[in-house]
Amino acid sequence: MHQMTDRPWLFRTYAGHSTAKASNALYRGNLEKGQTGLSVAFDLPTQTGYDSDHPLAQGEVGKVGVPVCHLGDMRALFDAIPLDQMNTSMTINATAPWLLSLYIAVAEEQGADVLALQGTVQNDIIKEYLSRGTYICPPAPSLRMITDIAAYTREFLPKWNPMNVCSYHLQEAGATPQEELAFALATAKAVLDDLRTKVPAQHFPDMVGRISFFVNAGIRFVTELCKMRAFVALWDEICRDRYGVEDAKYRRFRYGVQVNSLGLTEQQPENNVYRILIEMLAVTLSKNARARAVQLPAWNEALGLPRPWDQQWSLRMQQVLAYETDLLEFDDLFDGNPAIDRKVKALMDDARAELATIDGMGGAVQAIGYMKGRLVESHAARIAGIESGATTVVGVNRWQSGEPSPLTSGDDAIMVSDPEAEADQLARLSRWKGGRDPVGVRVALDALRKAALDGSNIMPSSIAAAKAGATTGEWADVVRDVFGQYRAPTGVSHAPSNRTEELDDIRARVDAVSVKLGRRLKFLVGKPGLDGHSNGAEQIAARARDCGMDIAYEGIRLTPDELVDAARDDAAHVIGLSILSGSHLPLIAEFMLKLQNAGLGHIPVIAGGIIPDDDARKLQSMGVARVYTPKDFQLNQIMEEIVTLVDEQSFLA
Repeated sequence: MHQMTDRPWLFRTYAGHSTAKASNALYRGNLEKGQTGLSVAFDLPTQTGYDSDHPLAQGEVGKVGVPVCHLGDMRALFDAIPLDQMNTSMTINATAPWLLSLYIAVAEEQGADVLALQGTVQNDIIKEYLSRGTYICPPAPSLRMITDIAAYTREFLPKWNPMNVCSYHLQEAGATPQEELAFALATAKAVLDDLRTKVPAQHFPDMVGRISFFVNAGIRFVTELCKMRAFVALWDEICRDRYGVEDAKYRRFRYGVQVNSLGLTEQQPENNVYRILIEMLAVTLSKNARARAVQLPAWNEALGLPRPWDQQWSLRMQQVLAYETDLLEFDDLFDGNPAIDRKVKALMDDARAELATIDGMGGAVQAIGYMKGRLVESHAARIAGIESGATTVVGVNRWQSGEPSPLTSGDDAIMVSDPEAEADQLARLSRWKGGRDPVGVRVALDALRKAALDGSNIMPSSIAAAKAGATTGEWADVVRDVFGQYRAPTGVSHAPSNRTEELDDIRARVDAVSVKLGRRLKFLVGKPGLDGHSNGAEQIAARARDCGMDIAYEGIRLTPDELVDAARDDAAHVIGLSILSGSHLPLIAEFMLKLQNAGLGHIPVIAGGIIPDDDARKLQSMGVARVYTPKDFQLNQIMEEIVTLVDEQSFLA
């Protein structure tokens, strides 16, 4: 029997789908299998502040997470799960004050000691502007709501982590290790600078100690391990030198991790099991930089929604490492290693230089446009490396031939969202709205509006609104009305490009077709619906620009009507739609109908996303000319096919 000297990290699985009741069953099953913490995924309407019955929510309800519209949904989500015994991570940002308010209200209903609640709300809006896209308001009021939560939890939820500086999505958007370090630490500094004005000076070091991080671990696991050691050292330095935190325990870099989903492949997806394991080693091997919580993706996430069995397999991976190996019996294995020390120093030097650049712009909020542009450039370099073969991805650009996988065969190889779930959610939402006291709701929302306007902490009035029966959409409507909405920079320059490396032939074809058209080939790239994962759309737009096309790309969250209007106003020759939330069928069906009704049905439409083969065939039957999925990594080939589509259409015209 091995004697363990360290406790293992928290084992989590990022989960939630369909309805609160279905997600509750999934959570309880995962806890029975040995999961030690919960990690809640919310659907896009919940993340962006819309009720399930809002027109923008159509087709998105329950797709990428669980819909939570009101106290009843939150109650069902945690039914028979004692919240004062849980450590719950909620991946929520723009609506974080509201979801935390609902969580507190349910805990009180359970009779829990609110002082004992443990967990985290992600609550990091800056990375939403840069990478994930579920923001609502401009930076200044968003930062205010982040620090409102922090100040409130200091007083009433002392064990709760009020925000999670999230570098995970920065790497998914292409960040290099140096950029991930610098951009995340710049965000933390912006938050702490604001928080310092809201809490008594004697309590500020304790608040610094409650800030946690959520990071990404990629496949270059030695570099990633060094990145984590660099994070630990840089955070200690910032806390000591910038904020004067003397107690070392408050300077500790506390982080959770989800290993990289960006590198999971649709081709030979069984290889992803090894990728996930190797990436987990980066955040567990070094004791002095070990994660406090780990959640692993499932091997088949590039194909669709994982089944409970797939999530169980990832959980077992953690348990084998923690309980069967002797890892937790040893001190840090890398202290004093000269190769590790050199790499850590290089990463720290590069990150300090990047931080100095951001500080010179006035900090993270002022540098959002700069950081977004850097991410788009870095992601383009990453993709170019895979296309050219300079970066090897097994089964993708080398050793592509292989045996068919028995794991991906059969009708139930991936989980499909319950088609009845949205109707069920809408019916319950209607009953909820019909069964509450409308006067009490109105009074509570008026108090919320007053707090938002006069600068009071937004949490007490949010909790009161939750208890009164207000909904997610109603809370967010007040926030939108008071603070306004925001459109983040896309990071894609619309200026003509002089990048010609390996593009001469395609540029010549674009020129020839443009001459035939009588003007420059116009390519409209759009993201209909609420999906904010814009990396693919940005890279397609950037490559099309480099190939000499005239691009129109205005970012995320456009309605089908707005995109049809843009196609008409821009006189687009081809339209590309990018949807990664699983809502491609209803959104594209609506768009194609509106395009036809506008007399623009002759414009070829292409679609990209995580789209199963059956769905691709359905899209093609609607008139979609091409469907691209993560396996289509050769962007130049996609560009060639776009030019051919336009050329054929011009011939028909």
